[in-house]
Amino acid sequence: MVDALIVLIVLVLLFFAMKGSVKHFKGEGSCCSSSSSLLSTEEKHLDGPVVAERVVRISGMHCQNCAERVKRALDSIDGVSAAVNLQKESADVRMDRTVDDIVLKKKIEEAGYTVLSIS
Repeated sequence: MVDALIVLIVLVLLFFAMKGSVKHFKGEGSCCSSSSSLLSTEEKHLDGPVVAERVVRISGMHCQNCAERVKRALDSIDGVSAAVNLQKESADVRMDRTVDDIVLKKKIEEAGYTVLSIS
């Protein structure tokens, strides 16, 4: 009887763990923030005309909070404005001055994500 009770408790815990994991990987949960969601940031306006554009492929984003975190990291660079797409796992980066790809990569990695490519 005690064994059956222990198995039942383990099954219930496993169910809730799986349910949370599925929501996490579908991007429906607030996996990366203690609040339910981060406020969306407005598009950053560049000081000058766009002189360069890059598409950065990013790994490790699981929810909209992750995408906002990457956007904020990239927007913190002078002369850079980013639009991050969670479903495509990428960021469209516009620049009004020359910014080395290494700087973009470093900011994204400091935010906790992996850069797969920059084109």
